[in-house]
Amino acid sequence: MKDAPHRASWGLWVGDEMSTRVSDRAEDEVSSAARTVEAAVRTRRSVRAFLPTPVPRADVERLLALAARAASNSNSQPWHVYVLTGDAKRQVTAALWDALDFGRTGTDPRYPYQPPRGEWEEPFRSRRSAFGAALYQDTLGVDRGDTEGRDAHHRRNYDFFGAPVGLILTVSAHMRSGALVDAGLFLQSLMLLAREAGLDTCAQASFIDYDAVLREHLPISDDEIVVCGVSLGHADPDAAVNEHRTGREALKSFATFVGEAPHAS
Repeated sequence: MKDAPHRASWGLWVGDEMSTRVSDRAEDEVSSAARTVEAAVRTRRSVRAFLPTPVPRADVERLLALAARAASNSNSQPWHVYVLTGDAKRQVTAALWDALDFGRTGTDPRYPYQPPRGEWEEPFRSRRSAFGAALYQDTLGVDRGDTEGRDAHHRRNYDFFGAPVGLILTVSAHMRSGALVDAGLFLQSLMLLAREAGLDTCAQASFIDYDAVLREHLPISDDEIVVCGVSLGHADPDAAVNEHRTGREALKSFATFVGEAPHAS
């Protein structure tokens, strides 16, 4: 494919040129921006419906450059980001939908993201079931046996849920499993920075099922592992799916204090 308009050590821009001026955000979007790290952590969520409001290229570049400040093994910075917008994003979406419709997933993902269906053990199985029921039944009104409804929602993954910017995050296979840890640190930094900017995100592992399709349309090298996709944009406040929220386990369920840790008075 032809060279994309922009390439840096950490990213490749694929798509239409975007305005480099800082966006004039609506008042309600500005007010929704996180003002502290804690606020960013608390308000970060997986948004599954976005407004078509463009995100200026300068804003995306700033987010990515700051996210690259994330920690990595020996400062190896093994990540690479493919930024999809405009016609390029639409072309990739069309190819992914075509592969989905014809059951073509290509090769297996380059890393084992999760256990096979039916092999999840507790407590993870129950948490996954609760998540699915809350999203599909309670929020979307899609019953467990409604295969068509579930497939329709799953299909929206590959349009980045309508977001104007789609990202594909990869890491170098040469850096082994540690690169996936580094990718997670980069990804979390990006998502929190997006909240500070009044934007929302959704990290999507669904893209790794179509590794081969992505490689047909993006200049992903043999050394790279596709980690996930990310939707980036302004959340649609009127979309029912965005009312979905997930809880978290109590601290005592995952933290073990060893030593003389004083209790709060």
